Amino acid sequence: MPAPAGRARRVLAATAATAVVGTLAVGMAVAAPSTTDAAPTLGQLAAAKGRYFGSATDNPTLTNAPYTAVLGGEFNQITVGNTQKWMYTEPSRGQFDYAQADRIVDFAQAHDQVVRGHTLVWHNQLPGWIDTVPAGELLGVVRNHIANVAGHYRGDVVHWDVVNEAFEEDGTRRRSVFQQKIGDGYIAEAFKAARAADPNAELYYNDYNIEGIGAKSDAVYNLVRSFKQQGIPIDGVGLQAHLVLGQVPSTLRQNIQRFADLGVDVAITELDIRMRTPRDATKDAQQAADYRAVTNACLAVTRCVGITVWDFSDGYSWIPSVFPGEGAALIYDENFGKKPAYWAVYEALGGTTTTTTTTTTTTGGNGTGCTATYRVTGQWPGGYQAEVTVRNTATSATTGWAVRWTLAQGQTVGSPWNGVATTSGRDVTVRNANHNGRIAVGGTASFGFTGTSTGANPVPAITCATT
Repeated sequence: MPAPAGRARRVLAATAATAVVGTLAVGMAVAAPSTTDAAPTLGQLAAAKGRYFGSATDNPTLTNAPYTAVLGGEFNQITVGNTQKWMYTEPSRGQFDYAQADRIVDFAQAHDQVVRGHTLVWHNQLPGWIDTVPAGELLGVVRNHIANVAGHYRGDVVHWDVVNEAFEEDGTRRRSVFQQKIGDGYIAEAFKAARAADPNAELYYNDYNIEGIGAKSDAVYNLVRSFKQQGIPIDGVGLQAHLVLGQVPSTLRQNIQRFADLGVDVAITELDIRMRTPRDATKDAQQAADYRAVTNACLAVTRCVGITVWDFSDGYSWIPSVFPGEGAALIYDENFGKKPAYWAVYEALGGTTTTTTTTTTTTGGNGTGCTATYRVTGQWPGGYQAEVTVRNTATSATTGWAVRWTLAQGQTVGSPWNGVATTSGRDVTVRNANHNGRIAVGGTASFGFTGTSTGANPVPAITCATT
């Protein structure tokens, strides 16, 4: 089946010194900075270092305008989180369906983002009919599946996770249906089939708990070394990096380097760092340090080509459904506010920030209140970009909030995103948008804006009140 009309071959644009800013979806009081002088995004900062910084995504979120505003504007790479998996692409034997995955690929291409394909062969999310295929036929089925799926996306996908999670924690082979019916050779055969289907895509083996040096990563290392010696096509190793707060492996950089020394690229493919919820300032600080450590480890090795977070907002994370009592694993909160982890990545990638100021106003007689933190995220001659984070310090959820400050002489503000602004002379009030007025106890929401400045652009004193 040919690729949908209008698709163009996407190369690894992340290796360019600069990146193109994609058009942002706008809706629900969300607008994007329109100036080309706006502060750089994570994708742009990564591109300047010859890397990409991306996010996984899934189809249900593509109708959420605030979500797609961030997805389309912040990142220069997208991974199809679910709908390129076998159960979606070949739900019945020999019958292929690409409609859902095509929508994500089309979104990425509309926003000048490269796509990682995920995944061709995995023991999970398989259609039920796979289990009924006779052992003597399964290798042919695998080859046919790869030929069709990778062939459909030929020229649209820069990396394929060809085989996913084929090893147990002790380094032995996982007893998947492919291992049991085909044997050890199925991994090599899958890579050969993927190369035939798309000679230009980079072919990856992808797994979790292989970030540090240990029995499982040793098994993957030995597999890659064997493939390189035999001439079996393999171009990269994906370290999923589903990590736990405070537990970034001390051997992460060393492990990335040893894979690179085999002559393959390395990617951090599914990064999140989970904590016991609720969040607090101490946990946020540790998480920021962990994200910084992972980013620095990748930047330290030339062949570490990029980092992908496994979705970017805590509201769309898989963690709470699998690890009860844990979550808050990503770089944006559930209201699309940038967490300390975001700024740690931003700074590790070379972005610069300035000081912040926080002023608290408590309204009402029942402990109702909020804090607001103002951060200048980028400055250039005659202009700046700022972000304000609102935190609920009350004992119950907010229904709305308002932040106020006075502009310095020579300052102006433009239309914010994730908020609604009014000005009276030099006094500015920004109220919540429709989607982020409710903030849980201890939770946050944020908005941002660009402005102009003819003077020193001082950080203002700000007040916050719940409404």
